[in-house]
Formats: sequence, C-alpha cells, structure tokens
Amino acid sequence: MRVRTSSLNYRDLMVLQGGGRGPTKIGVIPLSDGAGEVAAMGDGVTPVKIGDRIAGCFHPRWFGGPIKPDYLTDWLGANLDGMLAEYAVLSEEALVHIPSHLSFEEAATLPCAAVTGWVALTGHRRVTAGDAVLTQGSGGVSVFALQLARVLGARVIATTWTRRPSDSRRWELRM
Repeated sequence: MRVRTSSLNYRDLMVLQGGGRGPTKIGVIPLSDGAGEVAAMGDGVTPVKIGDRIAGCFHPRWFGGPIKPDYLTDWLGANLDGMLAEYAVLSEEALVHIPSHLSFEEAATLPCAAVTGWVALTGHRRVTAGDAVLTQGSGGVSVFALQLARVLGARVIATTWTRRPSDSRRWELRM
C-alpha cells in the first residue's frame, strides 16, 4: 500500500513508551492507522486491484465476531510494521476498501479509535435506542463512541476537563 496519510492514536504513544498491551518488537515502524492505495500485489491476490483505496486493519487477524486471544498476536505498529512509512505491506485479509465518500484523512482515523468505540457499543451488550451512554474525555475513542451512540439512538453524557489560563482544572458535564 502506498500510504497517503496516517493517524496518531494514544495507543501508538503507549507502544513507543513501552506500555502498550500486547506483543511489541524493537525497531518496528510505528502507527497502527493509515490509508492509501494499492501500489503492488502478490500473486493470487483477488480482493483488490492496483489503485484501490484501502485502509489497514488494526487487528489484522480479527475478521469479525467476538475477539479471541489468538486474534491479538499481531498488531500494526507494535509487532508488525505500521503506517508511518511511504509504503506498507499488508495481508489481503488485513485491509478494507475505503468508501468513496471518505477522504484518506478521514479513513485513516477509523481502524483503531472508531472500531474500539464501535466494539464498546455493540460487543458484550449492544446499545439500543433509548439507552444512555457515558463517554469519558474528548479523545478519538470517546468522540467516535459519542457519534456512533447517537446513530444507535442512545442519549450521550460526555465528561471532559479543560485547562483554564490560570492552569486550574475544571470538570465539565455536557449533555
């Protein structure tokens, strides 16, 4: 994949500081999220063609359903080279087509934060219309969870804090 844009997640910072969960490898190319286009393909690859707009999958071994421990053995930007590169090599199972209405920049924000928010809302107990959802902070996962919860018909309560010029912290509750 020719990487056109990549996205930075808090998780990427944790991996670089040695605190990421899961396997890591010294010298790995960082960043789990990126989007671009197919630049070259191996023999027998059928789901994509040269020039297709694609994004990598955060967990390249998890194809759906409940997540299992053996799906977590490979992570882009942790023990597999990530997206902070001009080109990335991905398995044909570890990529998705980008819808035409999304830019590369928009698509690059989806694999880690958006999927985490989606799984939180639809995994163990699916959020449905009328439910209340509490999000903490204003990071990527929370922002995606807020948007997705609204699409699912839930009422969202978001908490965050801001730093005033006086450097004192003030908690805010917004509904």
